[in-house]
Amino acid sequence: MPQEPRGVSDTVRLQPDGTVGSSRPAPPAPPAPTKAGPADAAPSAAAEPLASAGTAEGAAPQPSTDAEQPADAEQRADAEQPGDPGQPVDTQPPADGEPSEDSPQPGDTQVIGPPVEADGPPPTAAPEQPQVPGSPTPAAETTSPADSPTAADAPVVGSAVEDTAVVPRVDTPATGPADNGNAAHPTSPTGSSPAGAPSGPGGPPPTRPTGAGDDSDGSDGGGDNAPAWRRRRVLVPAAVLLALGVLYGADLALAGSDVPRGTVVGGVDVSGLSPAAAAQRLEGDLAPKVAADHPVVADDVTGVLHPASAGIALDVPATVDAVDDQPLNPWTRLTSLFTDRDVDAVLTADETALAAQVEQLAATVDRAPVDATITLDGTEPTLVEPVDGRTLDRAGAAEAITATLAAGGAVDDPIELPVDVTEVQVAAEEAARVLEETVVPALSAPVTVVGPAGSESVEVPVTAIAASLTFTPQDDGTLAVAVDPATLQAQMGEAFGVFGSPAQDARFEVSGDTIAVVPSVDGQGINPAQLADQLLPVLTEPAPRTVTGVLGPVPASLTTEQAQALGITEKVSSFTTEFTNQASGTNIRVVAAEVDGALVRPGETFSLNGYTGPRGTAQGYVPAAVISGGELSKAVGGGISQFATTMFNTVFFAGLEDVYHKPHSFYISRYPAGREATVYEGQIDLKWRNDTDTGIYVQTEWTPSSLTVTFWGTKYYDIESISSERRNIREPAVQEKVDEGNCTPQSGSRGFDITVTRVFRDLASQAELRREDFETRYAAEAIIHCVPPPAPPADPAAADPAAGGAAPAGPPATTPTTPPPAPAG
Repeated sequence: MPQEPRGVSDTVRLQPDGTVGSSRPAPPAPPAPTKAGPADAAPSAAAEPLASAGTAEGAAPQPSTDAEQPADAEQRADAEQPGDPGQPVDTQPPADGEPSEDSPQPGDTQVIGPPVEADGPPPTAAPEQPQVPGSPTPAAETTSPADSPTAADAPVVGSAVEDTAVVPRVDTPATGPADNGNAAHPTSPTGSSPAGAPSGPGGPPPTRPTGAGDDSDGSDGGGDNAPAWRRRRVLVPAAVLLALGVLYGADLALAGSDVPRGTVVGGVDVSGLSPAAAAQRLEGDLAPKVAADHPVVADDVTGVLHPASAGIALDVPATVDAVDDQPLNPWTRLTSLFTDRDVDAVLTADETALAAQVEQLAATVDRAPVDATITLDGTEPTLVEPVDGRTLDRAGAAEAITATLAAGGAVDDPIELPVDVTEVQVAAEEAARVLEETVVPALSAPVTVVGPAGSESVEVPVTAIAASLTFTPQDDGTLAVAVDPATLQAQMGEAFGVFGSPAQDARFEVSGDTIAVVPSVDGQGINPAQLADQLLPVLTEPAPRTVTGVLGPVPASLTTEQAQALGITEKVSSFTTEFTNQASGTNIRVVAAEVDGALVRPGETFSLNGYTGPRGTAQGYVPAAVISGGELSKAVGGGISQFATTMFNTVFFAGLEDVYHKPHSFYISRYPAGREATVYEGQIDLKWRNDTDTGIYVQTEWTPSSLTVTFWGTKYYDIESISSERRNIREPAVQEKVDEGNCTPQSGSRGFDITVTRVFRDLASQAELRREDFETRYAAEAIIHCVPPPAPPADPAAADPAAGGAAPAGPPATTPTTPPPAPAG
């Protein structure tokens, strides 16, 4: 029966069970090139002789008839590949000349057996594959492309897959891409295979058509066959990166060992300079700024910092070494084209000298909180407003100073120092209440003290009441008022003698190398402590005011028995220092007189500042040399450090406990190195504790050129002092200061470290009991030259003789150098 014509691109394959299936049509392909490519040069499977297909169960092969070849068959045969649907292949019908349903249809893809020997005659057409006996042959027109396996999935019978070739079916002669209206099924290009067709051993693998979307290996089109836009997508970024790398390398090479561009050290631009040039610029522009005096401010207190005296200087080599390395980060190099890199300078500082200047500044900043209270000037009360306390943050101040100098701050800009604030307890409102309710009535009239018999009386005047009043802040914020018995007794003097006789305390008297107790005397009359308690309630009453005194024995504060029990029987230690400054000598004499006769009981701590109280002109002190901020100056009470040093050495050799002492910042040659102390009223104190079981009596002896402090008590140890070698020698800085009337020249001194060891030995056996080290670090004291202030600029008209001015008579005279004074105590 006649068969339905198939599409030119449909193929069928003989299945292992004898059935015939068709594959889906291949995608359209462009026309074959007119000239064969490199792949065409290789022998193709179509040019090889093909053997007859193997028969199943020994069936005889079907004869075939050679198909006629067209005139260009030789060229086309070289380009044909087995299974190419784009090339026409003539097939022979069965022997009876009639098509059969049991035999393969013309044009169906058939499995070809292994090829014949290479020397056999090449057939012009492949023989038909006979049907396997017993296997049904499905009607060709009933086979659906959707039901047919693809060429890649179809199994083969006979030889292995690599020995088979697929022969495409062609129903109509191939006359061209558009012949017979078959434009929808163009001929595949030479050397290519339809989709899904396997490649055989007779030719190279199918090549990827030009312009295909993806490479066969899944790449993104970066190969030679990739479109131009994809090649540009890869090449353009690579070119940009290469250009940037070349620019980076050139920039780094051109910079060399110079300081990186955009580098600013302490406000001085050193970018692009060689290390030597950068060092020269820093030495000329930044070093003078660091060494110049700088104003400082802490809260509302101002002062002056002297960097040279504090051992602060610019370390030029270290600063250059810190900034001359070229940055390797590309982003950093790029941003340096538009921004500056601010770098702090490297400084050298003497910690001890800097701490000394900070301590001097703290002396003017630190203050205890002042609670609201009442003061009395005679009988005139005054309300004292509260003031918060403040303390200079020493560590923070040192950091602020070094940070500002390293950053190259302007010389005239004050350096702000941190301050810690302590709030008050008593507010002004509480003090105002006490003033109105208690103080004003208390001072309105005197109080009369009447004896028990009523025959004797003593009037306590308003002045004695005013002097005896005390005001004490309480934790709850109130201000407590009381009458001090000792002050009341002192104000009344012998007035209470009408009621009896006052008591006399025991005392110590030194004679040569011995000391004795002068016995106490008990009194008879009114006890001041009891009278003080009686006075307080009546002070708020209106006049006249009267209290009745209670008479009785009045014991001494220090009895004879108590004085003798203190064990003050011998000289424990003594030390003497010498001085030459007359003003300092006056102050030393005044403080020695105040301390003479001090009694320190066992366990008590002696404070020099606490014992003497204020040391001002009202107490007899005069201005004398002091060291302030690392420089010599004058202040009331100067020279007291001489007394502190003398007392400290007496404590040292007595073996008593050193609670607190502060050595001078700079070494003063008249004192023993590592065994000296300085004091400053209200700030720097000398404290020591009597850690023995017996008392200490302090004796002072003053002459116009020397001071001796002696401790009397009970001797417990023999003390030996061992001093180490001076180490870590530091040379002084040289500084020129404009003399505006307050400059004092200094010869300077070296700084060094030293260790003093106190060795305690047993009095009887001299065996060593223990050791105690005192570490001292002295800063180098700056050498200061006082120079005259610069002369004002001359008037050009007056200096030019041609203009009518007078010519200078000669060079200015040289200012004589004033010899530096001796260091202050």
